[in-house]
Amino acid sequence: MRLLVLADSLAFHGPDGPLPADHPGLWPNLAAKALGGHAELAAGFGWTARDAWWSLTGDPRVWSLLPRTDVLVLAVGHMDTLPSPLPTYLRQGLRYLRPDGLRRWARTGYKAAQPALARLLGGHPVALPPHLTVRYLDDSVHAVHALEPGILPFGMVPSVHRAAAYGGVHTGRPAAARAVREWGARVGVPLLDVAAVVGDHVRSGRGNPDGMHWGWEGHELVGSAMADLIRSVAVSHTTG
Repeated sequence: MRLLVLADSLAFHGPDGPLPADHPGLWPNLAAKALGGHAELAAGFGWTARDAWWSLTGDPRVWSLLPRTDVLVLAVGHMDTLPSPLPTYLRQGLRYLRPDGLRRWARTGYKAAQPALARLLGGHPVALPPHLTVRYLDDSVHAVHALEPGILPFGMVPSVHRAAAYGGVHTGRPAAARAVREWGARVGVPLLDVAAVVGDHVRSGRGNPDGMHWGWEGHELVGSAMADLIRSVAVSHTTG
């Protein structure tokens, strides 16, 4: 079974930092191995459902993978729920500031202010509002099915965090989780409830020290749960 995973850094960040996409301990590769297959990963730091859509529509390598894909995992939506005190286009634009000293000063200032602003503003606005998360997930599924109708799509209910970088604030998650669940039920896309699988791992501090990403235990839990979900759906799809 061949998996194409569109994801944020939760898919390639281990207990000590980011890793190459083919690292055997990452959950996409663990899930694929459990299914006797192979995973391809297209991902980036901070990716939201909108970035997954942009990848599908703008990355020629992703286009080339679709004809050889059995399962599409939209492993995004987690970062959509995070507090985003500065609008996304301004936050991402910090990397373009010059000279280098100004860029470093602005980035340091933003990182220092972000936790306080997240608490002050109650976790709002979020990086991507729930209705846009659902819109881009839905567009992605429709686009893939228009090109390759045999691909089975899967999604995820947003994860949890205890990240000091966001002041420990995650008030945007409940509305996003509810919207994604409603979307999945409406369009028939199976969802992995990531918080139910890895929540204790994150909240107990057994993951990455940043309070956001997972340790190897977390990757094993998610990889196994995703493989079980895909297997159950694939079997019913085949027998049905």
